[in-house]
Amino acid sequence: MKKNVGTFDAIVRITFGLTGVAWGTAQMVRHPNRGFPMMVTMASAMKVAEGITRYCPMLAMLNMNSARLLPSEKREEMPKDYEAPQTGYYKET
Repeated sequence: MKKNVGTFDAIVRITFGLTGVAWGTAQMVRHPNRGFPMMVTMASAMKVAEGITRYCPMLAMLNMNSARLLPSEKREEMPKDYEAPQTGYYKET
């Protein structure tokens, strides 16, 4: 599998994923007959796995990656005509 998730993006996915797993597990203990905490826990566990493996199947399906968040040695693999998207707050001249 080719990595398509940047380092910062992976850390964010792991952090929020573990938070979602903890919340969903606590809710399942309190209310075992509800389905929403189980869905949140499963989706959060998937995000933790994506962060650890640094591969996201949805980004792969859309033929995208978080290249602007990758370290500089990985940016060299990007095409030379690739330009990072502008944020809209200011224009670089």
